Formats: sequence, C-alpha cells, structure tokens
Amino acid sequence: MRHIIFRAICLVLLTLAPAAQVWCDNTFTLVLDAGHGGKDPGALGKRGKEKNINLAVALAVGKLVEQNLKDVKVVYTRKTDVFVELDERAAIANRAKADLFVSIHTNALPGKAQGRGSETYTLGMHRAADNLAVAKRENSAIMLEKDYENRYEGFDPKSAESYIIFEFMQDTYMEQSVKLATFIQKQFRSAGRPDKGVHQAGFLVLRATSMPSCLIELGYITTASEEEYLLSQRGVDQLAKSIYEAIKNYKANKK
Repeated sequence: MRHIIFRAICLVLLTLAPAAQVWCDNTFTLVLDAGHGGKDPGALGKRGKEKNINLAVALAVGKLVEQNLKDVKVVYTRKTDVFVELDERAAIANRAKADLFVSIHTNALPGKAQGRGSETYTLGMHRAADNLAVAKRENSAIMLEKDYENRYEGFDPKSAESYIIFEFMQDTYMEQSVKLATFIQKQFRSAGRPDKGVHQAGFLVLRATSMPSCLIELGYITTASEEEYLLSQRGVDQLAKSIYEAIKNYKANKK
C-alpha cells in the first residue's frame, strides 16, 4: 500500500515540476571498475594478464545485475581494453552519483612465493606490511599517467611515507564499505574460495569516491593453480556470482 501511495504522489509531482524526478528516482547506481587496462596490464602470470581477468569478471557481474536487479543501474569505468586514470575512475562514480563503487583486481606475489584465496579491501591505513605491498602495486598504475606528480599532489606510490595521509583520512562510508566487503568475503567462502579476509589499505582509486566502496583481489595470478582458475570460465562465473550475491544482499540490508 505504501508503495502504491508513493507512486501516486510521484505521478502528481511529476505533472507539477520536472525537478520532482530527482525526488522520485529510486534507481540504485552501481559502478563496476575493472582495474588496469590498455597500456597497463596489471599483474602478469604465465599465461594471463590481470587486466583481462578483471574485465571478464566485471562484465559478468554487470550482466547478472542487469538481468536480475531491474532497479539497479550499472555503470562501468571501462568495458573494453582501454587505459583509464585512477582519478577518472573515481570521477566516473561521483558523476553518476553512485550508491556503490566496486573495483575488481587480481593479486600477485614476488618471486616464487605462492598465494591462494580472495580478499577485499576498504579505504584506510594499512595495518600490515602485506596490505601496504598490495596498495603500492595497485597504486603504481598512476606512473603511466601524464603529469601524475601534480595530479596526485606529489603522491609517490612506492614511498611508505606517502601513505601516512591515509591515517588521517576519515572515511564517511567506512561502516557501509566494511559491510559490503564482509558480504563479499562470505560469498567467496560459500563458493569454496580460501578466505583472505577484509582489510584496509591506502588505495588511490577509493580515496576520491563519495560513496561506499571496496577493492577486491580475486586471486593470485602468480600461483599456477590460481591462474588456471582465474582464466577459466568456471572461475569467472563463480567469482562474478559471489560478487553479485554480495551486492544483492548489501542492497537488501541497506537502511
């Protein structure tokens, strides 16, 4: 009954003032960010490139949302193999007045180190050296951008000192971001993925977004069994389904 009354009020308002369209718009906007792209391949495995895995999963998540959540508008920071600057990715989300920003990435380890599992990050100060290492690797994409020293106000992605700024940043959307990240990790566990947990770290792509946001590391492209999974259709489908279910649950539980 309340829904019927709301629609009736909207119909009346829309006949009176175009501005009422904003008030009556129930659309939930989701921005999906496939990390890296174009001249920035991201992490490299024996056979695959991070940028391609990220895009495949992002598109698969978007397709599930578009098919099943009719009141959700999906915006992509990229749908093809193109390079998009980190600050522009955040700007796309802000211009869309997004309700959620989900950045999709693939992890890597140096040398012969092995890693397995999926993890999700929210914006914050790194609490462990491993978190800082992930942030440094993902933030290093800015070095492929023109005039990045000025655009990011002297931020050096390789310098630990540059990350001190994140300790003083107050994320207005931290609670919602952590809730989303927790839903994502729960779904990964249900799909049989090793649970690497929810963490905080200083990701530039999350810093400038004005909505709940998180960054997902799907798995380790530098570990043979993980790379095989990430490159498989089964892997893409499972990971995408997990992220989709988490977004659906977050939306259903949003107050």
